[in-house]
Amino acid sequence: MTSNVTTLKNTEAPPAIWETVAQDAIYSRKRMAMRDYILKLDPKNDCQQISYLVSCYEFPWDTTRSLEFALFRVFGVAKGSPLLVQTGEFVQRTQKRYDDTVLILSEILESGGYDTPRGQAALVRMNKQHGRFQIPNDEYLYTLSTFIFEPIRWNERYGWRPLTETEKQASYYFWRELGTRMGIKNIPDNIEAFERFNLDFEEKEFLYSPDNEIIAMATRNLMLSWFLPKSLWKLGAPVVHAMLDDRLLNAVGMKPAPRWLQMLARAAIRLRGRLMGWLPPRRRPRLLTKVPNRTYPKGYVISDLGAVK
Repeated sequence: MTSNVTTLKNTEAPPAIWETVAQDAIYSRKRMAMRDYILKLDPKNDCQQISYLVSCYEFPWDTTRSLEFALFRVFGVAKGSPLLVQTGEFVQRTQKRYDDTVLILSEILESGGYDTPRGQAALVRMNKQHGRFQIPNDEYLYTLSTFIFEPIRWNERYGWRPLTETEKQASYYFWRELGTRMGIKNIPDNIEAFERFNLDFEEKEFLYSPDNEIIAMATRNLMLSWFLPKSLWKLGAPVVHAMLDDRLLNAVGMKPAPRWLQMLARAAIRLRGRLMGWLPPRRRPRLLTKVPNRTYPKGYVISDLGAVK
């Protein structure tokens, strides 16, 4: 990897290679054309292509929302939250920390995969950031598992269709390979074993601590700031709480939303999913690397991404 790769702006990034190979499905008028195309692929060998098509064409909004709430789940782990608070990234620079995480992962997914120059540069940047801290392997494993299972669970509840078994397996293989390249050890050998680890870890490690609450509140307020002025955050907070389960709410010190609000919020998102199923399929990808964000309104270079030294 040459050094000038990390100085390329995101506006100069080439399109992913998957547009060409999947163009018949992309330009089809049939709502299930992309699903049917993906079903013909191999979930292991084609996991990068499948993950790209699922995230950028089939479910861009759902994938983004599910991963935002996956971030909350990491905050329920009491033994890991002191480090997150001490770095200051989640509390003092919450928007930047969020944007950096999204962009680094999106560079890998949207540029054509782990082995492209931009994908490799993003992976190097991510490993350099994490390498500054002594993070236990089981916490790495749990965070990795949330990237697999939260989108699967979200789509089962709210998506315009559930993910197919091919898509679920592809997600597992995509994130397993990424985890391997991050140096994460003892990644379970199959998706079923990884889900058992995910559930067992939450049952054991979801415990309340003040640090959990500090970073969860900061992130919740960040999400509210995208839609509401600060004066209305108190009114909007229960809507965020309505999307979280009781075990997680207890671990981060948040009060459950009223039952009626939980039902209303979740029904509204399910309705959105049903409506999406009636709309024509997306013909252009939604790329997070090309969407303006608050931290880098004029674009970014990969070497800018990550924590302040």
